[in-house]
Amino acid sequence: MKLGRLNHIGVATPSIEESLRYYRDTMGAVQITEPFDLPEQGVTVCFVDTPDSTGEVGKGTQIELIEPLGETSTLNTFMEKNPLGGQHHVCYEVEDIEEARHWFEGRGKRILGPTRIGAHGTPIFFLHPKDMMGQLTEIMETPKKDAH
Repeated sequence: MKLGRLNHIGVATPSIEESLRYYRDTMGAVQITEPFDLPEQGVTVCFVDTPDSTGEVGKGTQIELIEPLGETSTLNTFMEKNPLGGQHHVCYEVEDIEEARHWFEGRGKRILGPTRIGAHGTPIFFLHPKDMMGQLTEIMETPKKDAH
């Protein structure tokens, strides 16, 4: 397995609307996706695009804003501990999600739940923070159509 690029940093928020105001007004973000629900994961998400090293917006690492969707959202536990929100996870790309899953399992890393389809429309899984230097880590298969 080979580590790919840092795709996004997940940031939990009690209000995507308020967070978008921050990223636009304070951070100068210009390219932001429309929020959308992921009911199977119990969250609403949107992505703030950042520039790459050449300054081209939409080619750099994204910031994924994540808001709980409903009373049963697994994000609610995080929000109870962090009512203002905050960094939730990091997400790295890999070429082959199944190969990566076997690689991490072979090293005794705890995978949280089954492989499923994530917000970018590609397969993902999460690794337990206690096995990943205290950081919840998402592994996603690199989008095939240059989706970002």
